[in-house]
Amino acid sequence: MAEASTDPRWRSQSVQPLTIRLSHWINIPLLLIMAGSGLQIFTAYPALGPRGAQYSWYPLQNLAPPRWARFGGWLAGARHWHFAVAWFLVLNGVIYLIYFAASGEWRRRLFLPGRDTGGAVKMFAYYVHALRTPPPPDFYNGLQRLAYTSVIVFAIVEVLSGLAIYKPVQLWWLAMLFGGYDGARVIHLGMLAVITLFVMMHLVLVLLHPRAILEMISGGQRG
Repeated sequence: MAEASTDPRWRSQSVQPLTIRLSHWINIPLLLIMAGSGLQIFTAYPALGPRGAQYSWYPLQNLAPPRWARFGGWLAGARHWHFAVAWFLVLNGVIYLIYFAASGEWRRRLFLPGRDTGGAVKMFAYYVHALRTPPPPDFYNGLQRLAYTSVIVFAIVEVLSGLAIYKPVQLWWLAMLFGGYDGARVIHLGMLAVITLFVMMHLVLVLLHPRAILEMISGGQRG
């Protein structure tokens, strides 16, 4: 997934620095527990909208998630797991973002419209066979940078909407940003679906480019 960067500033660095790799692998069990316990909590009221006024656009009203996708056993157990693990997930994310900014990694990983829009369009065209050759290789292509930058935004929205659900009275102003408690609940579940879709696409790309998994374990070769 990641090619050797053509920018000489990064040739002396590992492809995947240790902090990035640790954050990546720590996220996996935390996200699995968070998703499973969140779906177990959702099972207590598997509908969207205020009670007695469910949203007509949601086709799965009162349909509980499958048992294999849930974690925590029951509502109280799932809540304990969800709220306990959430703080570790947030801490891991904060450490990642601090390193991301302080180390300068954002320059080669973040989607910058002026630099990456054209490459993202060309890579998409290549994937759908509208172009025969991909754009010139870089550390990440424009489409990858767009995806990875987007998932950071989605994760932040997921955390903020979760806080709005957790403390809707104390953080009433945050809940109002999401349209109230029910709106925050919709967005929280929606972001889970979007992040799940991203993970599925990520796994497909890893299978297509198996070297990426080795780089995320070893760090890759230095230039």
